Amino acid sequence: MTSIGGAGTSGMVDWNLAVATATRLVRPGPEVSRDEAREVVAELRKHAKASEEHVRAYTRMIPEGTEPHDTPVLVVDRAGWIKANVAGFRELLTPLLGKMQDRRSTTPGNAVLGAVGGKVTGVELGMLLSFLASRILGQYETFAPATRDLPAGANGGGRLLLVAPNIVHVERELEVSPHDFRLWVCLHEETHRTQFTGVPWLRDHLQGEIQSFLAATDVDPGTVVERLREAAQTLAGGRPEGEEGEPAPSFVELVQTPEQREILGRLTAVMSLLEGHADYVMDGVGPQVVPSVAEIREKFQQRRARGASRLDLALRKVLGLDAKLRQYRDGERFVRAVVDQVGMDGFNRVWTSPNTLPTKTEIAAPADWIARVHRKADS
Repeated sequence: MTSIGGAGTSGMVDWNLAVATATRLVRPGPEVSRDEAREVVAELRKHAKASEEHVRAYTRMIPEGTEPHDTPVLVVDRAGWIKANVAGFRELLTPLLGKMQDRRSTTPGNAVLGAVGGKVTGVELGMLLSFLASRILGQYETFAPATRDLPAGANGGGRLLLVAPNIVHVERELEVSPHDFRLWVCLHEETHRTQFTGVPWLRDHLQGEIQSFLAATDVDPGTVVERLREAAQTLAGGRPEGEEGEPAPSFVELVQTPEQREILGRLTAVMSLLEGHADYVMDGVGPQVVPSVAEIREKFQQRRARGASRLDLALRKVLGLDAKLRQYRDGERFVRAVVDQVGMDGFNRVWTSPNTLPTKTEIAAPADWIARVHRKADS
């Protein structure tokens, strides 16, 4: 296994152990023959390439005749998704973990960390990743460091992951056309790739916001480890609910300072925009190229809405996945309302600069964004 650990943070989280634990615990994917597996991989790659043309033509984000720097498309299994995401987590969290490591000897959390240690924390992180690894269909990794096994775009560019066993699992569960469903998924994920390749400043802006959020963190290490332990215990079924019968709090609820709340509001707005835009584009392109798109959309929405078991719902709360589902819904409503009012080119003013991104309030009130960005620019 490729080592992804680093000396600077190995005392806080054993990243390699997180990968090993998640890989060991993750459920096996659906049964497929070797020939079928090869066919799935080939079709996903073909659909990813076709989706490029469809998404660029529909969004008009990338001027015709120009080619932004490309990023790789990787069809991976669940273990591949785990390795990629641990590498991404480490990239983003290194500043925060370094800060926490410096505080170990002077904070009340030192005793907890001494007992738990980086290895146990790695195991608990691995348990969480094993839960997620069977649920993600695709992902554009914005902050993806290249590894020996997982290439990434040059100069910090990302990569697009398509998780083949999960796509096969869901298409079978929904009883929909595999060909149509695979293309439908690729349209959503390709929209994310287009967002970041077509808007050069977006990645650096988002990374800056995340790093500002992490830099403002003033949580003792013991609290962070305890929250991770709560999530892992929920996953194991040991403590699915809090004392008052409420689901365990999510990681984002560690936010304590006004500065962090402000940053989190901006991040929530951006993520709602990106997710809603991808859903809008997927539905807009779908009828042209996916014959059974209406059936797929209806069944997929029902699946999203009903979730799974009580345990699954508790984990969604712990990991903030319930918030992600709201982002799809609220963001798609924003995009649809704006395009209906000012057209696709008018909507694309959202990508002009960080100042033209919608605020969290504007996501819920698209007319306010139109008034701010369009009337100001046209006056």
